[in-house]
Amino acid sequence: MTGPPQKKYYRQRAHSNPMSDHCFDYPVKPSSKDWTPEYPALDSFSDKKILALSSMFPQTLILGLEIRVKVSDYVRDRIGSYQNIACLRSNAMKYLPNFFEKGQLTKMFFLFPDPHFKKAKHKWRIINPTLLAEYAYVLREGAGLLYTITDVHDLHLWMVSHLEAHPLFQRLSQEELDADPVVEKLYSSTEEGHKVERSQGSKWCAVFRRIPDPFNQ
Repeated sequence: MTGPPQKKYYRQRAHSNPMSDHCFDYPVKPSSKDWTPEYPALDSFSDKKILALSSMFPQTLILGLEIRVKVSDYVRDRIGSYQNIACLRSNAMKYLPNFFEKGQLTKMFFLFPDPHFKKAKHKWRIINPTLLAEYAYVLREGAGLLYTITDVHDLHLWMVSHLEAHPLFQRLSQEELDADPVVEKLYSSTEEGHKVERSQGSKWCAVFRRIPDPFNQ
């Protein structure tokens, strides 16, 4: 019998330069993207995380964007026959508006992102002031949620500080986090999360809601 794909056969460097000119296929605009190959059910996303979300939200389409070749191949093989999840190899820091319309997304997940420890490379962090404007654009106003989790405390503080400083994001309270069934999955449903547990490391989570533009009130 053939078992699920094993990650040891998908060797990949831990990091990839998001500023490099990789070769990606991407639509000129969201309306020109044909999603049928990714979601066969339209005719009638970290692997464990999107599989867990698929079971929690069977009527919701879930997409994982991964810049590394081997990792995206591994996730696609793990997905198998699930029809409401897909993974594309792309650079979310460059091409997100090419895939999604304004207010199209209800949830975005940034799970154990590359911390880019060197100060000169902090501009490469996927949570930064410039990109937050794009995330606010594609998230649904009033209902869209942006989830973050990391095992690097400095990165957690960085993400929280930039999100709190942005006028279109509001941090969820502890009571709201406790009431959200997705939050618990952030800690345990990713392979990176399991690695942190095995090393008895800490994990820091923060969730933000996309709020209406206060300047349009």
